Formats: sequence, C-alpha cells, structure tokens
Amino acid sequence: MLSLDDLQLLEAVRATGSLSRAADRLGKAASTVSHAARQLEERLDALLFDRAGYRIALTPAGLLLVEQGAQLHAQAQRLTERVKQVASGWESELRISTDELANIDALLPLIADFDALNSGVRLRFGHEVLGGTWEALLDQRADLVVAATNEPPAMAHLQWFELTQLAWVFAVSPRHPLTREKQPLSTEAIAAHRAVVVADTSRLGLARNYGVQTHQERLAMPSMQGKIAAQVAGLGVGWLPLEKVRPHLAQGTLVALETQDPREPNQLFVGWHSHRAGPALKWWVEKLRDPRLVPPLLHH
Repeated sequence: MLSLDDLQLLEAVRATGSLSRAADRLGKAASTVSHAARQLEERLDALLFDRAGYRIALTPAGLLLVEQGAQLHAQAQRLTERVKQVASGWESELRISTDELANIDALLPLIADFDALNSGVRLRFGHEVLGGTWEALLDQRADLVVAATNEPPAMAHLQWFELTQLAWVFAVSPRHPLTREKQPLSTEAIAAHRAVVVADTSRLGLARNYGVQTHQERLAMPSMQGKIAAQVAGLGVGWLPLEKVRPHLAQGTLVALETQDPREPNQLFVGWHSHRAGPALKWWVEKLRDPRLVPPLLHH
C-alpha cells in the first residue's frame, strides 16, 4: 500500500534532486527521509531512486509510481468523499434528460449554482425527443425530465408540474408551392406535400407524430433545429414552435400559413421519480419552478 507520505517523498525528490533538500521541503531530518526512501524500495522490491549522478533522480519505475500513485490517491480521496456524501443523504449521481425542444444552454447557470454547493453529486445530462422524454423516466434512464411534452403517463411514484405552454405555427419556405394555395389550407392540400418531422427517440412504443397525415410522405430529422433548417430550405412542410421561428418569420425566410385544422398548444412538463428524491433532485426541481427560466429554456 502506497501512503500519502510515500507520494510526498517521491514528489519532493523529483522536485529537488536531493534527499537533503527533499527533507527540508518536507520538514523532516535528512536521515529520516533517507531511511524512508530505502524502506520504500525494499517494500516494493524495486529501484526507485537513481543515486549515480550528482543529483538524485527517480528511476523510470519511480516516475511511474509517483505519477500513477498520485492519480490513485486522488481517486481514493474522491471515493471517500463520495461515500460520506451518499451516507449523508446526497445522491451519488443525478441524471437529467431534456426534451429536444429545450435549450440546454439555459441550464448552464443552474449547473454553476449547483457546483457551488460542493455536494459531490455527479450530473449526467441526456437528450430525448417526444415520447422518449417521458420514457427516460419510465425505464429509469433519468431521474428528472425537463420540457416533456403532453400529459404525463401512468407511472408509479411520478410527480410533475406544468412548465409552460408551447404555441405552434404552420410555416413553409416562401418558395414552397403551398404558399400559392388558398388559405386556410385543407388537410388534403397539406398531405400532398412532404412533411418534415423530428424522429421520436421512444424505445418502448411511445413514439408519436403530430400534425402529419397517415399517408403523407415524411422527412425525419434528428432535431427541431434540423427540422427548422429543412423547412427554411423548402424541403418540406410542418408545424414549428412559434417562439423558435419568430426570427425566420420576421426575416421572411419562413411564411406562416393558416390551416383549417389548427394545432393546439402543447403542455410541457417537468417530471421526476418521487421515491428517489434526494437533496440534489429536490434542489433542481425547486430551481426549475422559477418562471424566469422559461424564456431562455424554450424560446429562440
């Protein structure tokens, strides 16, 4: 077993090139340091100090020991701290999944505030789309979900609150043929053109599509940002979050069209496992209740 004193001795010798100067650095007698160095070599049955030159140096084995030993000692310290942390009630890790609609950069200030608590809790963020967000809670890939869409599913120990409503607009490129159709657009007129959709990440059969006709051709994009870009490029049609495309509407790179079948706003929720609600999870839930977080989280 390599002790902290052993590591400090090796580091002092590497830094000073002398047992006597290493002793001064450590605040010990030179004879004590010399004896400790020989004992360490005997205990490990390895030559750790090169005494051939004017300056004492660490051998390759000694260098390996001080470098790897310092890492192992730091890991052991972190493990000890985490054990104490968990024993005092803090979670060892908190897994947060955000729906693709949420701007993850809006959570960065909260991460900084959480770090200031020095709780030792490791944060792990995930990213889901549509049904996959609630499903992350259901199959325990996440402890907390942010901006999950539509009604919370039936799930034991689920708690939630409504974050906000998200309004939608049917928008296309000004070059798209639908701009020449009579408004409000019929479902038949819309179905004649390819719809751009965001691929649902659900793995358990919760996958959903909104505002798409059964036999309508589809272009699946991996994110809302990709969907918006595809519609700006004239590659398809579909419903878009109003707040996220206001700049495009103002600039004319997208045109809003009226439809005979308007889309109702989506309810967005924060949800979590109540039976695993430790101090870290409770802290995040409380912070996410702040209405000032909604604009940066969900708007452009």
